Amino acid sequence: MTTSVELAAVIITLNEAAHVVACIESLRWADRVVVFDGFSSDETASLARAAGAAVAQSHFRDFAQQRNAALDSLQSNWVFFVDADERGTPELAAEVREVMAGRPEAGWYVPRYNYIFGRLTQGAGWFPDYQLRLFRHGRVRYERPVHEIAVVDGEIGYLRSPLLHYNYRDPAHFHAKQRAYTEYDAGILRQQGVRPKPYTPYTQPLRHFWWRFVTLGGYRDGRHGLRLSLYMAYYESVKYHKLARLWREM
Repeated sequence: MTTSVELAAVIITLNEAAHVVACIESLRWADRVVVFDGFSSDETASLARAAGAAVAQSHFRDFAQQRNAALDSLQSNWVFFVDADERGTPELAAEVREVMAGRPEAGWYVPRYNYIFGRLTQGAGWFPDYQLRLFRHGRVRYERPVHEIAVVDGEIGYLRSPLLHYNYRDPAHFHAKQRAYTEYDAGILRQQGVRPKPYTPYTQPLRHFWWRFVTLGGYRDGRHGLRLSLYMAYYESVKYHKLARLWREM
């Protein structure tokens, strides 16, 4: 990947055979589509090559490391990171080209439409769900292994046109992800010195439910929004129970 291009769309993958081709197809408007794969054990890499994407591979340790490795492998003026379960749209393509041509910002947040259990979800914090994904190459590095943070050298703007995100296939997929997130998030809180009170695992979920369902408008999605708000409140309790356990194990 030595030839420089104006815009490289980069898809970070690990066993994404179910999504990678559709994702590539939705990004044909980029000057190059690159699949940066963590040595998947399924057909992700071969499917990506057959779909016309450039494929590079690096052993996956964490998301920040993988995104930084992808940046180091590219020669392009701009980089647009997309997850395999996301899709670009013509409206987004036009807006990306517009800001690349005429705006000074070094990075851009992109809103997302989240489809959870197959349903577009616009309350409870799932819209606009801004993600920092479009960058001038050489002006960004990533930190933190999970829920990685992009550190941008320069001003940041906000696009209007959303990515489509086919999030959480079903409740089982949702619960598996949330269990992993609570483990990680409890560890981060422990490193920050946050020590929960005995009542925190019980009061924090109530606050979180109110925040999701009322403040962030989960009620707008009806029963679907109620279920998601309850799920997320439950995982607040799980997180703080895990945090309390980490302190006891010291």
